Amino acid sequence: MTRIAERKAFFEDYRAALYDCDAAALPRQLSELCAPDCDVQLAHPMGRVQGPASLFETGYAPLLEAIPDLERRDYIVIGAHDQGRDWIGCGGYYSGVFEKPWLDIPATRHFVHMRYIEFFGFRDGRISDLRLLWDIPSVMMQARAWPMAPSLGVELLVPGPATQDGIVRGDSEPAHSAASMTLVNDMIDGLSRFAEGGAEAMGLEQFWHPKMNWYGPAGIGANRRLSGFRNWHQIPFLKSLPNRTSDTKAGGYDCYFADGDYVAFCGWPAMHATVSGDGWMGVSPSDREIHFSSLDLWRCENGQIRENWVLIDLLDVWAQLGVDVLERMREVTFDRQPIDFKP
Repeated sequence: MTRIAERKAFFEDYRAALYDCDAAALPRQLSELCAPDCDVQLAHPMGRVQGPASLFETGYAPLLEAIPDLERRDYIVIGAHDQGRDWIGCGGYYSGVFEKPWLDIPATRHFVHMRYIEFFGFRDGRISDLRLLWDIPSVMMQARAWPMAPSLGVELLVPGPATQDGIVRGDSEPAHSAASMTLVNDMIDGLSRFAEGGAEAMGLEQFWHPKMNWYGPAGIGANRRLSGFRNWHQIPFLKSLPNRTSDTKAGGYDCYFADGDYVAFCGWPAMHATVSGDGWMGVSPSDREIHFSSLDLWRCENGQIRENWVLIDLLDVWAQLGVDVLERMREVTFDRQPIDFKP
């Protein structure tokens, strides 16, 4: 068994702990799986913490208070060595009954789901780096509490891989993984040629499947086919942020690897841009420089990209622009806040 296969086998314990999530047992389980000084990046407003105890107190304990029957369910688990350490990349959902407020999002007392993309780096056989991006805006939307512009794409329960083979155990054939990485790299190179000649210069048709699905974060939404991707995300994004630069080539990222048909990227941050135009998510052209924490999972099929799962820490993007989305949410849900709530 190779080391990556060993890491995947070890990670099954983390998956089991969060699938049958027990609030009393989880602190001990995290301390056994994670290094004492593990570095943890959580979505805004939770931020960066250190150590398994802080991960539980800041991330999981409040979520379990709100969703006592919390369940974490993966539909993608892949791994490889990159940037000097072994990495596992995951995509899936947290779900359960939303019984109490979380981050002041009013409880619905209904089933709720929250998509995630998470990455785990290893050192000395334990988890040393955690990048946990949770789609908090999707919970706000399910609670009828989204205070920002409506999504241009479609908000839906994003599916896992059409091929249902996203849990990759053991090792993939190296040449297979290399071909997937080359395909995604070439596609990203094409994206960078927009300034040279617009959409045609990108040549995206040669990289993306005609029936491709692009699953963006809540607030942007999902799109199908290149026409949908361009109309409902890419064109407004490029109009607003024409000088965006990605870290996939510069090396300023956490990990970027392939495992069989799947390619994973984790950048915290991953992209830098100036908001100089209008049209993306209702953002005004403020000429502010911002960065994006962005996590991607791609699935390749017969030499083309068929599916792409994307999460961006949108609450952090808004915060960099001087907008506190959670505070706006509290104001529009004042009638559903506790009696002693003060805006």
